[in-house]
Amino acid sequence: MVQLRSFQISRDNFNEKLGSGFPEDSLVLIEGVSGSGKSIVSQRIAFGLSENEASVTYISTQMTTKGFINQMYSLDYQISSHLLNGNMLYIPVIPLVKNTRQSMDFIQRLMNAEDLFEKDVIIIDTISSLIKNSVNSEKGFDLVSFFKRLNGMNKTIIMTLEPGSLDEEIVTMLRSSSDINLFLNVKQMSNQVRRMLTVNKFIGAQGTIGDIIGIRIEPKVGLVVEIAAVS
Repeated sequence: MVQLRSFQISRDNFNEKLGSGFPEDSLVLIEGVSGSGKSIVSQRIAFGLSENEASVTYISTQMTTKGFINQMYSLDYQISSHLLNGNMLYIPVIPLVKNTRQSMDFIQRLMNAEDLFEKDVIIIDTISSLIKNSVNSEKGFDLVSFFKRLNGMNKTIIMTLEPGSLDEEIVTMLRSSSDINLFLNVKQMSNQVRRMLTVNKFIGAQGTIGDIIGIRIEPKVGLVVEIAAVS
């Protein structure tokens, strides 16, 4: 029986809304436009996984290490012990992505970086920023095949994606290959920003899945699940 990767923490029921966790051999794709909250959702999941004794590699094109730690603490996700004891490995690649030549093949470099894939869970935030200058159909297929081989070793792969930054053919490939596909939408309502997480696909669920999960982000609180989804 496939085991679940729980990301339960005591102060929200986000894990329960997503079937009590991801099957450990899942390829998870979290989509959304810039500013929709993909990184914060990923950070919440990463913290919850670490709290439940899963080891995590977090590859970020969004934040430096200092920025990541400050962000986590601003949400009251006490991450330092997991970083210090090696349970979480944080890899910022934002300077590399911004300053390198466009022709650099990040897909091949990613697949060759074996140390990054030793942990139980690998989070790539965002995959679209990392591969947009080197991806084509063949390389996209190679990357998906590589991730599926890792799934076969009971590794969980979580990717965030900004759809408009990649060719539709590549986006479709990633969607169709994913076991779990989540999409974040944002609505401005009066003086509040409301986010809705739509579950487009969830293979291997072992619990009840919410079709649409309303969430908000609060300083010193973190991710909060709304009682009812916003229509």
